[in-house]
Amino acid sequence: MKIIVIFLAERKNVVTIYLDAVWTLNFFLDMMLLMLTQALARDSTRKIRIIIGAFIASLLVPINIYFPDSFFSSVAGKFLYSVIIILCAFGFLSIYRMMKLLLLFYFTTFAIGGGLIAIHFLLQSPIGVSTNGILTFNSGYGDPISWIFVVIGFPLVWLFTKGRMDKHAVDKIRYDQLYPVTIQLKNKSYSTTGYIDSGNQLVDPLTKKPVIICDELFLKQWFTENDWKLLKSANKELDFEKIPKEWESSIQIVPYRGVQGGSNFLFAMRPDQLIVYYGEQKIVTSKLLIGIQFAALTKDQSYHCLLQPQIITTAAVHSA
Repeated sequence: MKIIVIFLAERKNVVTIYLDAVWTLNFFLDMMLLMLTQALARDSTRKIRIIIGAFIASLLVPINIYFPDSFFSSVAGKFLYSVIIILCAFGFLSIYRMMKLLLLFYFTTFAIGGGLIAIHFLLQSPIGVSTNGILTFNSGYGDPISWIFVVIGFPLVWLFTKGRMDKHAVDKIRYDQLYPVTIQLKNKSYSTTGYIDSGNQLVDPLTKKPVIICDELFLKQWFTENDWKLLKSANKELDFEKIPKEWESSIQIVPYRGVQGGSNFLFAMRPDQLIVYYGEQKIVTSKLLIGIQFAALTKDQSYHCLLQPQIITTAAVHSA
């Protein structure tokens, strides 16, 4: 099951098929489909195998032209040929891996084909779909608009599909690491969503307590407008005398080293209690610090608390 492009020219009821142009174009389209399949599967197959697989896939062009009633024109034949393409492009390690790659190959084919058809209906480009699933044009090597449609449209749909799938994978991973969080501070409790970041290993060098990061949108609930402005100014100027009086006993400075190697200072607070609803467990601890982020953690505000993994592994666990 694949996209095949055929250019036709009709002269006095005689159909001329430019096989070299058709074959070349389909080879590159097949190679891009296999490359997208490889990217979505995060597979490490060598590029030479992808090229071989694309060549095998493009052989369907002369097969369908010279043997239109062959076994490979049937549903079973197309499925078998798809398996051959996957085996040639990626090899065989297990049934599970082969079926995964096969399904991804079908998905990318339908996604790209559907995208081209959608663009066709939007732009009314001279492209059509025949009953056997072959895209056709109506003039020799194809008129210039048709070539532009395929040469530009196909890579654009390819890039869009890959970009959306990559973003979906990242969002899925992020969603799997989001958990409800409740923080109690100065006898006030507020809840938000926390993100467990394996890269956050920040620990206060003096107390050895793990440090989580909460953003401005969440933390401002504990402060008056004036107190927050004073705290923000104290952080910006590193002027500790500007810290609001009622918060002096709750604020401390945590030194840390940035990713570029420079030393920095983080304003942090000592909470009364932190509760993380981690699956079926309720994790409760007070042995931590809350680093203050004077801005939003994310643009989409999907979470407001960056959790330290050490909290999950060392804090007390209660039944949720």
